[in-house]
Amino acid sequence: MLPQGPLTPRMGRPGLSPEAPPGTIRVEASLALIPVHVATQNGASVADLPKESFRLFDGDSEKNISYFAQEDAPVSIGVLLDTSASMQHKMRRSSEAAASVLETANPADEFFLIEFNERPKLTVPFTSDTDQLYRRFMHAGPFGRTSLLDALHLASVQMKKARNARKALLIVSDGGDNHSRLSRSQVRSEVLESDLQMYAIGIFDSDARKRSPEEANGPGLLEELAGETGGRQYRVDNLDELASVAHRISIDMRNEYLLGFSPADAQRDGKYHRIKVTVNPTDGSKLNVFYRRGYYAPAQ
Repeated sequence: MLPQGPLTPRMGRPGLSPEAPPGTIRVEASLALIPVHVATQNGASVADLPKESFRLFDGDSEKNISYFAQEDAPVSIGVLLDTSASMQHKMRRSSEAAASVLETANPADEFFLIEFNERPKLTVPFTSDTDQLYRRFMHAGPFGRTSLLDALHLASVQMKKARNARKALLIVSDGGDNHSRLSRSQVRSEVLESDLQMYAIGIFDSDARKRSPEEANGPGLLEELAGETGGRQYRVDNLDELASVAHRISIDMRNEYLLGFSPADAQRDGKYHRIKVTVNPTDGSKLNVFYRRGYYAPAQ
């Protein structure tokens, strides 16, 4: 079982200040930290791999993994619940699924809730009292159009108040944005700069003929944003699958490896740099690896 609470630093951890605990994905002094989740082909988390199973590339250059650990540190989680009219027949079970993710919360976790339809609204600010969110979930009702991108912008702003280094968003939506003021590119940049991981439960109508153009584009939008941040989108075509999907997300959030490496001095340019992580288990099994696809380097 992974340790609870903040990770205790190992020896030989260069460049990481005490004010920057594990879970963040930005360069502190000479060290960049990348959280990584590994799963089997059927989606089960893999939590017993040694450092030697991982390779990390910064651009085209392979980097030495100078720090390696597993952690189940406290998380600041923002829940984004779609309450638009397109969710009318999915509302009750969607609320129950979002609530079930909170059941595995650690005492030091904190949460906020944003509901979005015609516009996003912060209905529960950061709190460790999950009962506040439960009560709000049960009163959510569908109305109007969908402002998913604007909700992500509001979540990025709210995350600046997070007290935990590890930050995640859980989105429950059909992904059918049709009422946001902000563009996809604007919100994508904000999310990447927020050092958070995004998990999405995409609830889509299995009959493509019943989907609006916005709903048809929903899966791609959620998958792109989740994949870029090292999270995942879980597609749900059958509402009976919601409970098991929510349980899997709660496990994924808490079973991660932390890889640290030192970027080259030439890359201290304030720009976004792409990375790649591969996993080669000793038993030769085929695994899926999820990680944030890059980092913002500090400016000189």
